[in-house]
Amino acid sequence: MKIARRILVTSAITLAVIFVGVQWVLPVVLSFDAARNSPPITRIVPTDLKDTSTSEAPGKTLSYFGYEFEVPWSDLDENQTLLYPTDKPEKCRADLRFRSGLRLIVTAIPAGEWTNELATQFKVPRQSIESSFEAKSDYGFLKNLYEFTPGKMHYWALSPRIHYREHLLLTIKTAALPPSTGTGIFNLLNQSYKGFQEGNPQVRQDGIDVRLFSDQGSVEMIFSQKNYKNSAGVTQPEINRIVQSLRKAPHEGASDGERATGKGTS
Repeated sequence: MKIARRILVTSAITLAVIFVGVQWVLPVVLSFDAARNSPPITRIVPTDLKDTSTSEAPGKTLSYFGYEFEVPWSDLDENQTLLYPTDKPEKCRADLRFRSGLRLIVTAIPAGEWTNELATQFKVPRQSIESSFEAKSDYGFLKNLYEFTPGKMHYWALSPRIHYREHLLLTIKTAALPPSTGTGIFNLLNQSYKGFQEGNPQVRQDGIDVRLFSDQGSVEMIFSQKNYKNSAGVTQPEINRIVQSLRKAPHEGASDGERATGKGTS
């Protein structure tokens, strides 16, 4: 009987150790591994812009998908403007080409796109995503995502849920950030929108991304400089001009297009 009891006790202890290993030790190990192997881009966090000036160059006011904004360039080639999707009457993306070789892609995105997409991928209610990532808006989600780094991981947390959540944050951050983020992420703000700029224009690169959010939706702008003939590239004051001028168009039913802006002459 004593031998049998010892065997039962030993078995119970062994099972308990295995359970603890699976439920706690393994997530801890995965957290350390995720932090160690995360690419350098996951360690970049948003900072405030040092240059908040706006370009006063001649330009135009453009209107697409219910939004208006000013561009500090007057060489838009209207004949090359493309609207997407091509197979649907409702458009949400404009591909704008300038004669200088600069390309600006503007996309209007419905509110809740990030959380809805994650909820669809993980096949869970949207409320679960909002709760897990402590965000009730796309801006809040992206802010939490961008501000999270491997150095902020709770390696010794007792809850496996924390480990898996933080591991997932690093995975999503790695996948979501464009290459331009390697030169910096910057906070953006105007009277109605707040968001992020991914990429420092002081470092000439092929692309710079801008994302601006409101409760009604968001706008993404991608500056593609691959064929831009200006050796200096897009400048921060030029980006600031566009960001500060972004607003809802006064007439939702107005056709998409362009008109001369008040700054400079077109």
